[in-house]
Amino acid sequence: MNTRDAITNLLFLKDEPTKVDLCCVLGSRFETTMDGAIDLYRTQRAPKILITGHGPEEDQEKEADLFAAYAQAQGIPAEDILLEREARHTKDNFVLTKGIIQTALGWDTIKKVAIVGKPFHMRRALMTARRFWPEHVELIMLPSNDPRDLQPDTWWQSEWGRNRVMEEVRRIGEYAVKGDLADY
Repeated sequence: MNTRDAITNLLFLKDEPTKVDLCCVLGSRFETTMDGAIDLYRTQRAPKILITGHGPEEDQEKEADLFAAYAQAQGIPAEDILLEREARHTKDNFVLTKGIIQTALGWDTIKKVAIVGKPFHMRRALMTARRFWPEHVELIMLPSNDPRDLQPDTWWQSEWGRNRVMEEVRRIGEYAVKGDLADY
């Protein structure tokens, strides 16, 4: 296996869409990241969608609010959307949503969660969720199909893509050193 394939296999995880108890969407630059969650909801495979994320800039409109507006414009009722608006990084996504899920739904009712996000971010999202969410929950990784997101079959074709993917590998290392990842 060459280095590019090894990095691709490490970072880019993708499961088949399936029925879940909750779909959790990680904030990003593109609202179309929501499309996988919207599809699960529309096909009655996810009764609720949890959107998490503030975004990197202090004065920007919060990603969770932008994503919620996008989902509602696509026909998802506001009452089926849970919001976490303060997360600024992956650890926050899972630490801050843990209490929201407990309060709104109860972890005892959650057996399977789909995590929707950027394709190259799926491994760190999985290992971080495993570290901070209850052990009994099965996680289904559903990366965005938006061509503006780095995809497993093209990420190396631009300097920006190569740099962004290598930054993700570095962040996995940082999270591991801090104890913010579960082995997975």
